[in-house]
This record gives sequence, C-alpha cells and structure tokens, in this order.
Amino acid sequence: MLSLPTVVRSDAELLAAHVAGDRYAFGELVGRHHRQLYRLARRTTYSAEDADDAMQDALLAAHRGAAAFRHDAAVGSWLHRIVVNACLDRLRRSAAHPTIPLTDERPVGDRTGEVDTVLTVRRALMRLPADQRAAVLAVDMHGYSVADAAALLGVAEGTVKSRRARARARLTGLLG
Repeated sequence: MLSLPTVVRSDAELLAAHVAGDRYAFGELVGRHHRQLYRLARRTTYSAEDADDAMQDALLAAHRGAAAFRHDAAVGSWLHRIVVNACLDRLRRSAAHPTIPLTDERPVGDRTGEVDTVLTVRRALMRLPADQRAAVLAVDMHGYSVADAAALLGVAEGTVKSRRARARARLTGLLG
C-alpha cells in the first residue's frame, strides 16, 4: 500500500489554520511546544500545582487570542511569553492571598488544657512588676535579643538580664 507523504506545517501555519477553524491545528501546535512550556512554567512557579494551573490559563489565553497574533515574532516565542505572563499572574495572586495546604495529619482534639495553661501563665505574668514583665516578654516571648530589648525598654543590657532573672524566679514560684 502506498502512503502519502506527511506535510509538516510550520507553527505559523498551524496557528493560522486554528484561526481559520481547523479543530486539530491548535492541539498539534501545543503538542509541539508543551514539554518546553511546562518546564518553563515549573521553573517559574516552583510548584507543580501552580505550573499546571498556569499552563491551563496560558493555553486558554493562547487559544482565545490566536487571531490577535501579529506575526512579528515566532509563534513559539509568543507562547513562551503567554506562559511567563500566566505564571507571574499566578505568583502575584498567590502572594496576595497566601494559602495553607490542608492536611489530615493533626487530628482536632480537645484544646481546653492549652487554653487553661495560657490563662494560668497570663495571670502569673500579670502578677509580675511591669519592668520585669516587659523584660521577660520582650526576650523570652517575642524573641528580641537582650541588646534589642535594652534599646526598646531604654535601659542597660545588664538591667534587662537582671529583670529577666528575677521575673523567671518569680514565675517559677507562681507556676509551681
């Protein structure tokens, strides 16, 4: 049986055929560039999920905007730019609306004991003199260095250290 030679259309011809109504031209064009475009999306977004979403957004934009292609650049470059823009849009959106992945690792349990502990510690802290409480809160609870806490409180570093030591000793007695 005789086979006909396969005509390989250029990217520009495939895009023009897509605009003209060829149902398979865009799929062929995307198939030709998909691997390279996905690698680009993956490197740009750092996440497989974001890369998948950005690729979907980009290919939809390219499909819809094919008629607006001006032929002043290669079709591959045009697709590349659309993918980069979709990735950057996705990164901007995710930075504006950060998400936390849901996991089933920690079962939700009774947190009454934690609340009781917080209230007990808070009451004990309130029984400390204000200067001792400020020193222990700044360094031990908020993570300031002794030098930063001293500057914040307007006292010498040695004063912060002695106030913390007295506060800790008193808290030990109050919390038993």
